[in-house]
Amino acid sequence: MHGKLIHVDDGKRSHALLGSSNFTVNGLGLGSTPNIELNLVVDGDRDREDLLAWFNELWTDESLTDDVKDEVLRALEALYAHASPEFVYFKTLLHIFGDYLTEQADEAEQFEQTAFEQTAIWQALFDFQRDGLRAILTKLERHGGCILADSVGLGKTYTALGVIKWHEKRNKNVLVLCPKKLRENWTDYLAINNSELNPLRADRFGYTVLSHTDLSRDKGKVGDIDLSKIEWGNYDLVVIDESHNFRNASRNRSANSRKSRYERLMDDIVKAGLKTKVLLLSATPVNNDLTDLKAQLDLISADHNDGFSEVGVPNLSGLIGAAQRRFIDWAKSGDRDTAALLSSLPPALFGLLDGVTIARSRRHVERHYAASMERIGHFPKRAAPVSVFPSIDIEGGFPSFESVDDRINGLELALYSPLVFVLPEYRHLYDKGGNFDQGNRERYLIAMMKSGFLKRLESSINSFCLTMDRMIGRIDQRLRELNAFDEATSVNVELGDEDELDEELEEALEVGGALKYKLAHIDRPRWKAALERDRERVLGLANAARMVTPERDAKLAKLVEIVREKASRPASNRNGELNRKVILFTAYTDTALYLYEQLLPVAEELGLEAGLVTGTECKATFGRAHFQDILVNFAPRAKRRADMKKAEHNGEIDLLIATDCISEGQNLQDADLLVNVDIHWNPVRLIQRFGRIDRIGSLNEAIRMVNFWPTEELNRYLGLKGRVEARMRLVDLSATGDDDLLNKTTEAEGDLRWRDEQLLRLKDEVFDLEEAGGGVTLADFALDDFRADLLGFAKTNEQALRDAPLGLHAIVPNEVEGRSLDPGAIFCLRRRPPAPNPDQVKINPLDPYYLVYVRDDGTVRFAFGQPKRILEAWRALSLGHSEPFEILCNAFDDETEQGERLDRYDALISAAVKSIGETSAKRTLASLTAGRATRIPDEAAQARASSEYDLITWLIVRPAEVAA
Repeated sequence: MHGKLIHVDDGKRSHALLGSSNFTVNGLGLGSTPNIELNLVVDGDRDREDLLAWFNELWTDESLTDDVKDEVLRALEALYAHASPEFVYFKTLLHIFGDYLTEQADEAEQFEQTAFEQTAIWQALFDFQRDGLRAILTKLERHGGCILADSVGLGKTYTALGVIKWHEKRNKNVLVLCPKKLRENWTDYLAINNSELNPLRADRFGYTVLSHTDLSRDKGKVGDIDLSKIEWGNYDLVVIDESHNFRNASRNRSANSRKSRYERLMDDIVKAGLKTKVLLLSATPVNNDLTDLKAQLDLISADHNDGFSEVGVPNLSGLIGAAQRRFIDWAKSGDRDTAALLSSLPPALFGLLDGVTIARSRRHVERHYAASMERIGHFPKRAAPVSVFPSIDIEGGFPSFESVDDRINGLELALYSPLVFVLPEYRHLYDKGGNFDQGNRERYLIAMMKSGFLKRLESSINSFCLTMDRMIGRIDQRLRELNAFDEATSVNVELGDEDELDEELEEALEVGGALKYKLAHIDRPRWKAALERDRERVLGLANAARMVTPERDAKLAKLVEIVREKASRPASNRNGELNRKVILFTAYTDTALYLYEQLLPVAEELGLEAGLVTGTECKATFGRAHFQDILVNFAPRAKRRADMKKAEHNGEIDLLIATDCISEGQNLQDADLLVNVDIHWNPVRLIQRFGRIDRIGSLNEAIRMVNFWPTEELNRYLGLKGRVEARMRLVDLSATGDDDLLNKTTEAEGDLRWRDEQLLRLKDEVFDLEEAGGGVTLADFALDDFRADLLGFAKTNEQALRDAPLGLHAIVPNEVEGRSLDPGAIFCLRRRPPAPNPDQVKINPLDPYYLVYVRDDGTVRFAFGQPKRILEAWRALSLGHSEPFEILCNAFDDETEQGERLDRYDALISAAVKSIGETSAKRTLASLTAGRATRIPDEAAQARASSEYDLITWLIVRPAEVAA
C-alpha cells in the first residue's frame, strides 16, 4: 500500500484525507467498479497544518520537482483541439505498428555495418523490393520462414536474390528449388557461369539450384551435382520458387520406399542437419482449399504443430481445420463474398499469415512508392485483351475441336495400362496396395495423356500431329515386343514423354518409380488387340492432322497477320521510339519450334530479328543462340545491355517465341505486345506470362495481350475442358484414399469453376491475381499496406507522433471515393495492462490494441476481429486530409457545447467496449472448440466489457451533408 495525501481547503477551513486512494474516479469510489481502499480522516488542525507544510516543502524543492504546467496545458489544448484526420490516422498506426519502425531501423543499421548496400543486387533493387527484403529477413529470423507473395510483375526473384546474398555474405549454404522449366532463371546468376551478360556477376552467387522433380530422384546428375552424394541436410536457407507446387504434403505409402518430393524436402532438408530457414515464393491465390497453406506453413515450422505458438497458434492443424470448415460452408453458400469469408475466419489465422507473409500488390507499390516511380517509371496502361478464334484448317477438312475430343475420349490407351491385362493369378505381384496403387497410377496416367492430347491440339495442329506420330511409334514398339515374346522378357510401364505431361501433375507418377511387367504374366492376345485398336484410332487422327499443312494452318495465318501488323504499324514508347517487339507464348516446345521455322521467312521479309527460347533449345538470327543472350537482345533496356561491355550492341531481336520457361522471373518490358498462342487452363499462368511486359519502369504507354481461343463458343469450350479436368480430378481424388471424398470433390469442382470464371474474365480484361473474385489471397490477411503508410510518414514526423497525447480525435465526412460509410465513430483502445498477452493474441492479433467501428445508433459496423476492414476505412476517410474539416469541427463544438457534453460519444465508446467483451468471449469459446493446446488468457489479460482501456485515438464520421 502506497499512502496518498488529499488536502482540501474550502475557504473556511482545511480538510485532509490520508490513505490508499488514488485521485481517480474508481479510487474515490465514484466509478461503477470502485476500488477497495483504506483511508483515515485527519481531524487535528495541527496535523493538517504539518501535512500541508510537508507537501509545500516537497512542491517547492526544485531538485525534486519539475514545473510541467505549460506542458500539461499544451497537452490539454492538443487533446481538446481538433486534429487533422491524417495525423490521427498515423498516430493510430504508430501505436499498433510501432515495433515495425524499430525493426526497420535495426535492419538498416545492420546493412550499414555489413556494407550490404554496396552489393550489386542491392543496387539493382527498387525501393519497395528493398523494404520487402528487410521485412523478409526479420520474419526469417523471428519465425524461421517467410512466404513472399507479391503480385506478378513485382520482381520476387530479385527480392529473393537479395535474401540469398545476405546469407551468402555470412557463409551460409543456400539451396534454390524451382520448377524445371524455370531452372535457367536461377542458374544464369551463378558465378560459375562467368557470363558478361549476368548483371549480378560482381556478387559471385554460389547457391545450389535443383528442380522440384530432382527431389524424388536418388541418383543421377544435375549439371555437376551428383544427387547420390548430395548432403541434403547441409543447407542454412532453402528458397522454393512456385511453392504452391508443395501444397500437397503427400507421403509415399506404396510398397517400395521411394520418397515423394515433399518427404525429401521436409525430412531430409528442413528437419535434418542444420537448422534450415525457408523462403517460399508464390503469387497463387487460395481459391478453394485453405489446407493448401498447411503444407507450406509446416515447412516453415519444420513440421512442428506448435511451431507458431508465439503468434498465437498453439495448434496449427486445429486452426487450419477450423478455417477450412468455415471456408467450405462459405463456398457452399454460393454467395462467394470475400468480405463475408474473411469476417468468419478464426482471428489467429490473420495474426499467423500477417506474421509470416509479405504480400504487396501493384496498387500498394503505386500508393506507397510514388516518388520512386516518378524516378524509375510507372506501370504501363493495360489495353483490353484481344480474343482470336481461328479455325484449325483453312479448308475445313479437319474435324472440329469437340469431335476430336470425343475420339480422344474413346481411346483405351492400353499402352499405359498393362495391369488391366495381367492374368488374375499374377495380379498381386504388381498391385500391392497403398494410397496410390498401381491401378490408380495407370488410370491417372491415361487421364493425363488424354488431357495432354487435347491441349496439344489447342496449341497447334503441328504439335498434335507429332504427338499422334510419337504415340504410334510407341504402340508399334510394344507390339514388336509382344510378337517377339520370350518367357524371360520384361517390359516397363510407359510413363510418356516428360515434355508431354503437365509438371503440376508429374509428382503422382514419380512416387513408386517404374514397374516392370513380365510378358509371361500378361494376357498377351487381349493386350495386343487393345493396342491395335488404339493404333487404328490414333493413326486416323494423325492422318487427318497431316493433311493440314502450314499453308492450311488457320492459326499460323493469323499469327503471320499479327506479326505483319506489328511491324508495319508499331506504337511509339515514351522516348518516341518505334516498338516492333512481340512475344509469342506457347506451352509446348513442338509448337514453339514450328512457329519459329514458319515465321522466319516472314521476319526476314519485314526486317525483324527473331529468337526462340524453350527449356531445351534456343535459336536466334541475331547474337548468340544462348538463353540469356536472346533475352538481353530482345529487351536491351530492361536487361541493361548498355552496361554489358561484351554484349552485341548493333541490333535487337523483335520477335521472340518462347515456352513457359520464361513465364516467370524475367524483365521483358521493352515489348508492348504479348500473344498467347494457346490458352493455359490455369489462368494464373496467363497472368504470369503477361507479367513479363506488365512491369514497373516500362517505357510503353500501353501494353496489350492477344489470346488465341480454340473456339468462339467459350462456354461450350469450358464445358469440354471441364469434362477433361473432371476425369483427371476423379482419378486423382480416388487415389488419395481421403475419407472425405464428397467434400474434396466439391472443393475440386469449385476450383474448376473459379478457373473457368477467371479465364472468361481474361477475355475482356487483364487483372491482378488479388483482384480475382471468388477466393482469397495472402494479401487479404496481411497488414503491410498500413506499415508502409506509417514508415513513409514517420521518416519526417515520427517525433511529432510520439509527442502527441493520447485521446486525439478528428472529424471527417462519411463520403469517400464515390461511396458512403456509416456515420458513427471508430475507436482505437488499448487494454490495461498494455503488455500483449500471448494467449490473448489468439483472440486478437493486435492485442493490446482494439479497433471498433460503431454506428451512430450504437450498433457495431466492424468489431475488433476485422482490423483490416477498419483500417482501410480509417485510411480512406483520412489520408490526404492534413487539415481539420472546419465546418464539421464547428458543428461538433456546437453539438457538444465545446466538448462539455459528450454523452452521445460516451454511449458510442461504451458500445465499443461492450462489443470488445462480447467478441472476445465468442472468440475464446471458438478457440477452445477449434482443437487441443488452447489456453484461456489469465483474467487480467482478458478483454472484457468490465476491463479498463486507454483511449488512444478516435475518428468521428459525420454525414457528408453536414460538411456541405
